[in-house]
Amino acid sequence: MSQQSEVEKLRARHAELEAESRSLKEKQKALEDSILVLEEKLAIEELRASNSSLKDAISQLEAKKNELEAKLNQKPQTSEPPSQPRQEAASSEAEAPQPPEEAAPELAEETSEEFEGDTVTVTAIDDGSLEEQEAIGEELKRQQEKKKHRFF
Repeated sequence: MSQQSEVEKLRARHAELEAESRSLKEKQKALEDSILVLEEKLAIEELRASNSSLKDAISQLEAKKNELEAKLNQKPQTSEPPSQPRQEAASSEAEAPQPPEEAAPELAEETSEEFEGDTVTVTAIDDGSLEEQEAIGEELKRQQEKKKHRFF
């Protein structure tokens, strides 16, 4: 009979270990799911921070644009040539780029770059904030590069 009781004890131990194994597997699955949730939350927070910095950069650019438009509107219209020839001159300069020394004075002073998707828009600026605009442009470029390399 001692063998029979030993077999029963071993079966009971086997059942306990199987129950412990199921419990551990459930705990592992729960932890893996929890990790996935946390990773998604982290990705969302990173995107939220990125969007926030982009919104700040956009608002700075819009404020700068509004400021420049206001300055442009305050200048007397007699000192400026008509707007149509100016646009034609700008389009001809865009077709055949000139060295900065030969470009029109208002275009040669400073330029800023604004990124929209994969295109770059260059805008003439009349005051001395080129470094700020370049820094914003570089920051946007770095963020786009991070987005390109983040999921590889």
